[in-house]
Amino acid sequence: MELTWPIRLRIAAAAAVGVLFIGLPAWPLVEPPEPLAPVFAGNVGFGATLVLLVLALAAGFAAYFCSRPYGRQIAVLAVPSGLAVWALRSGSMATLLQANPTALQRQHLLAAMRWEPIFWLIIVAAGFAGVLAAERVARGSLWNNSPDNLKSGKYTYLNAIIALVASALIAQFAIRIFAQDVRIPDNRLGLVVGQPAKGQIVFAVLVSFGIAAFAVKKLLDADYIWPIISAFPVTFFATSTYRRSITLQHLVGNWPAVFFSNSAVSIVPLQMVTFATIGSIAGYWLAVRYTHKPEQEAK
Repeated sequence: MELTWPIRLRIAAAAAVGVLFIGLPAWPLVEPPEPLAPVFAGNVGFGATLVLLVLALAAGFAAYFCSRPYGRQIAVLAVPSGLAVWALRSGSMATLLQANPTALQRQHLLAAMRWEPIFWLIIVAAGFAGVLAAERVARGSLWNNSPDNLKSGKYTYLNAIIALVASALIAQFAIRIFAQDVRIPDNRLGLVVGQPAKGQIVFAVLVSFGIAAFAVKKLLDADYIWPIISAFPVTFFATSTYRRSITLQHLVGNWPAVFFSNSAVSIVPLQMVTFATIGSIAGYWLAVRYTHKPEQEAK
């Protein structure tokens, strides 16, 4: 799929659907109580969650028809585009930790936050479900699987596990490189890193998961779903490492809240999942393009 102007317009249309269905109208459902606080799934009630799931489903469904005949490939960008509006409006992790200055407060906070990517991944999955539902409607069947939706025998569970683990390791390593801010030597942790700027976080997560998706597609022929899901273990591992008693006590006692042992901890889970999704989809299609380009040139 070449990135021609008609394709770019369809991508813009799908993104606009996400913004109009989710990013703008649903902001009051997730808006944090404090103006500078980050968007936190723990503040979203059960009723609001149901509304978000319905909106995500509707956004994926509508984006499919806005981006036909490439709805299946493009419409999956609708929901993460809507979530990106919230991710950009969200406060930083440093702000949240400043409001929880003690080690015990941060341990309780991070114990809950390390599971938070699952919530946002479910919202993204609802959007993907809307795309699949729209595809079935467009093809005149709500129940029968199309050949495009069926995986061949080589896509084993082992392949999926390897793709997931590899994506998490690649993204974790790359984020440490790209999510740069002030880095100061520390006699116990080696280095501590300051809270990166929001633009730096967007760049770091997009590029890191784009690289991960590109790699697992080229090497394992794996779908972008595995790099997207790996946003959870990346956040879980970084947060679990940060909240270890020895590390946390040292940071609380010696460094302001704007410094972290790992730059991945400084990324709000919403930001991680949102830009991991967009980056993974982009990296996947970039790998597809460079895989088939030599074959086309050979002809």
